[in-house]
Amino acid sequence: MVFAHTVFALPFALISFTLAYQTFPLERPLLLLIKVLGCMVTARNSAMSFNRLIDRHIDAHNERTKNRELPSGKLSPRAVTIFFIINATLFVACAGTINTLCLCLAFPTLVLLCGYSYTKRFTWLSHFVLGLSLAIAPAATWIAVTGTLSLSVLCLSLLVVLWVSGFDILYALPDHDHDRAHNLFSIPQRFGISASLWISGALHLLVVPVMVAFGLFARLGGLYLAASLIFTTLLIYQHAIVRPHRLTKLNHAFFTANGLASILFALLTIWELLGL
Repeated sequence: MVFAHTVFALPFALISFTLAYQTFPLERPLLLLIKVLGCMVTARNSAMSFNRLIDRHIDAHNERTKNRELPSGKLSPRAVTIFFIINATLFVACAGTINTLCLCLAFPTLVLLCGYSYTKRFTWLSHFVLGLSLAIAPAATWIAVTGTLSLSVLCLSLLVVLWVSGFDILYALPDHDHDRAHNLFSIPQRFGISASLWISGALHLLVVPVMVAFGLFARLGGLYLAASLIFTTLLIYQHAIVRPHRLTKLNHAFFTANGLASILFALLTIWELLGL
């Protein structure tokens, strides 16, 4: 179920965990980290399996997605349903072992993660719902450690919303004709390819001041500055290689550039937070 997609949210959850732990030291941080990672993996598995399950008929008519496991018959709907139920149950159970607040928030979190899959059927704002779904990761991690929220982690979550929404618009570019034909909604379907590139670029431009704000709230220095410059450079790079009539490198921009950006950003930021 495309476990590699976890790389988009997990690095920011780890940043949040490290910063929260420095603010609120724990007696058994490794155990809590394992629980947080368990929640991350099972939540992602739940969301991906649910999305693939309800979109299997749509995917079957799309050249880009028709070879996915369900449309191609490699997996049965029953098997994916069982996989979803198991992971959703494990997610709630794992959240319950952290604290009562996490347990209570696990249910609306599942609703949001799974509800995203329906949004493309009625609104072109679906990209922002996906961004919000992934932005839960750093905020939820902070709550798991501290039981509260802070301005620093809210900035980090906003960064994820803007970043993910922006690159999801790029990812939807090749599907704009398919979406129009099947009455599905997206920013490329609504505004066209050229305008969508501008909208995506504007969202990624807004990442920069939010990144600066997070650094100020978290009182970060040189390594974080390097992390921010690398992240910004990779955002610029993906916009440089994706053009209205040159979408062949889209997967490279989507997976490679964004995956590398999140990993390097997290590694350098955590390095500074730990003072290594």
